[in-house]
Parts: sequence; C-alpha cells; structure tokens
Amino acid sequence: MFSNLSYLAIKTIIFHEIKDFFIEFQFNIIAPLINTVLFVFIISIINRYYSFSVNENSYINFFVPGMVIIVVIQTSFNHLSEVIIAMKQNGSFNDYLTSPISRVEIFLSLLLSSIFVCTFVGLINLIVLNFFTDFQYFQYFNLFYYLIVSVIIFSSFGAIIGFLSFTWDVQSSISNFFIIPVTFLSGTFFSIESINENWHFLLKYNPFYYLVNGFRSSFVVGYDIDFFSDIYILIVLLFFLFISIFIFNKGYKVIN
Repeated sequence: MFSNLSYLAIKTIIFHEIKDFFIEFQFNIIAPLINTVLFVFIISIINRYYSFSVNENSYINFFVPGMVIIVVIQTSFNHLSEVIIAMKQNGSFNDYLTSPISRVEIFLSLLLSSIFVCTFVGLINLIVLNFFTDFQYFQYFNLFYYLIVSVIIFSSFGAIIGFLSFTWDVQSSISNFFIIPVTFLSGTFFSIESINENWHFLLKYNPFYYLVNGFRSSFVVGYDIDFFSDIYILIVLLFFLFISIFIFNKGYKVIN
C-alpha cells in the first residue's frame, strides 16, 4: 500500500502548508500566544491571592496543561478546516485534485503538516507558560503522545468539516458550538472531584476528558492513568481518522 504513495508529492504539500502557516505567524502563533499568556497571567494572580490547590499542587500547575491542550485542540481543528475551505474558495484545491496523486495522499499530506505546526504551537505555548509554573517533573513520552493524538483527532475532524463545507459559516458554527464547549468542559479548568457526583458522567463518558487528563499526567509524578481510557481515546482517534480518509477518498462535495 505505502509503496504506491507519492512521497515527493506528499513532502511538497507538507512543506508548502508549513511554509504558509509560518508566513502568517503573527496570526497563527503570536496572537493566540498573547491571548493565552494574558489568560494564564490573570489566573496566576488569582491563584496567588486565594492560594487554591489541587492534589497539593498550585492551581496554576493544574491549569497550565489544560490551557496548552485547549490551544492545541482549537488550533488543530481551525487550521485544517480553514486551510481546506480557503483553498476551495480561491480554487487552489483544484490544483491538488488535478495533480497525479490520490485524495488520500492529499489528506495525509495535510494531516502531517498539521501535526507538525500544531505540535510546534503547543510546545511554544508550554515553554512560555512554564514561566508561570514550578513543574518539577516532565514525562516527555506522555507529553508528545497526547499532543500528537489530540492533533490527529481534531485535525481529522477539521478536515471533514473543511472538505464538506464551502463557507465559513459551517466551520465557525462547529468551532463555536462544539469545539470551544468541548475544550472548556473536559476538565481543563477543574478536577472531576470539584463537581457534584451527579454530573460525573459528563466527564467519565467524555473521551476528551481523558485526553486532557492524559496530557496533564506528563507533569505530575504518579498521576494515575487508566489503561482503558487510552483504548477509548485510540478508538475515537481511529473513528475520526477513518471517517476523514473515507470522505476524502470518496470525494464528496469536492466542487460546489
């Protein structure tokens, strides 16, 4: 299967998308980073004033990993969905379709470029926000694993929305009414122990809660991660990945 892939074409698309992303660095990197730093700065002030703690760690140590994963999730969805819709509107997507590569190769190229740029954004945010924390422990395998898994899930979802949409209205609606609520209500700002037990099911059946929890484990010694939660996350990843590959391969609604 992989012997038939056009690696040169895939590499060309990846480099093109990465270059485009960094050309607009002031919008894609600097602006979101400034907003995130301001947000964390305010929370750090509140944290010092109220001395709130979670699991004997400061709240800011609990909060920063959640904030980083929020940025990665939102960037992953927005980046790929916006890239595809923009290409469809300006006609450049037709250049990909008429080139001698398959739609699956186009998707893989876009996904790999998204993994690179979104992981980069996550690491930049983590490096800057680390100045507000006092982390004593880093589990680098967990850190990169959950970062990349998050990017694959939400980039695949973004690719689906971008491929099936022709206007920004649908993309904006999905972002505002699904992506943002999911990121804010998946344990990014609060522990499951802090909410009423009657509402625990909202997190226990939410795969993105385990995604956030897994990423947070990268900074806490002895953080307990359930093996079945990782299987649950991988099932969600495969679901979005296969659906996006299927849609690209079938070519639904390529041209309006």
